[in-house]
Amino acid sequence: MQTVAIHVEHGGKGRDGKFLKYNCNSLQVFVVSSAVLVGMWIAGSLLQDFARGKEINPRIAGIDMKQFFMVRIGFMGWGMVILCYLLAEIERDGQVSLPMLLVVTFQLLYIVDFFVDEASVLPTKEFTQEGIGFVMIQGEYVYIPFYSSTPAFFLLHRPLQISIPTAIIIGFLYGGGLVIYYFSNDQKDCFRKDPSDPAFASLKTIASPTGQNLLVSGWFGWVRHPNYLGDIMMNWAWTLPCGFSSVLPYIPALLCTFMLRVRAKENEEACQEKHGEGWEEYCRCVPYQLLPHIY
Repeated sequence: MQTVAIHVEHGGKGRDGKFLKYNCNSLQVFVVSSAVLVGMWIAGSLLQDFARGKEINPRIAGIDMKQFFMVRIGFMGWGMVILCYLLAEIERDGQVSLPMLLVVTFQLLYIVDFFVDEASVLPTKEFTQEGIGFVMIQGEYVYIPFYSSTPAFFLLHRPLQISIPTAIIIGFLYGGGLVIYYFSNDQKDCFRKDPSDPAFASLKTIASPTGQNLLVSGWFGWVRHPNYLGDIMMNWAWTLPCGFSSVLPYIPALLCTFMLRVRAKENEEACQEKHGEGWEEYCRCVPYQLLPHIY
């Protein structure tokens, strides 16, 4: 079999006094890289289907795979991982530190709330429109259980203490986020199911060309995405007990903030296309996306 020769050139001398050798094979590397690029372009559809998935709600033996990966693997796995970190600290130190207790408690409350309102995720875009592929499965197997538990992992390896007043302030941040997150989601879901419910009689709405009504008071008269705001507040609350010695435990909170901003933008584009002038009027009435009078 004929092989491609690699041209070797000598350069300057190194510290040992010998000439340095260089493989002058940039042409071969360029040809191979171009071939890989063209191959990926030809197989682009296949790769995209693999990454994003073609099936939206695949079922095997009556089990919905999307629900299984998200709930059973993702959120249950997350809960098991942080409990392991908590138990490991107790086993090592004979007690649990206040920062670890805050992180694990906050995250477990978030997970349990998800389980209690599990049915509320079924009408979401993720369940009804997005396919299940490598990206989603990787997120449920890695991102949710392990990446989200980074603050607890960090505290297990870098234990620290915080004062009671600091813990109380962080607790208020989490509590405020939980209230906003829970009640705004509850209002959205209940209004979507039955807009004529007497509970919404006092709330102002805007008529959409689709025949639906858009809430412009209540939680969604405060900002356009209060549930995302609550989610972001909780993510930062269970990260702050880690202190400020490293950026590592803050990466999930930073990524969550970025992702929810992107999701808010995508949702608004979809609402603009769906509701048209109704959505424009809503944005005029509620000008802020996440933070009142700021953003």
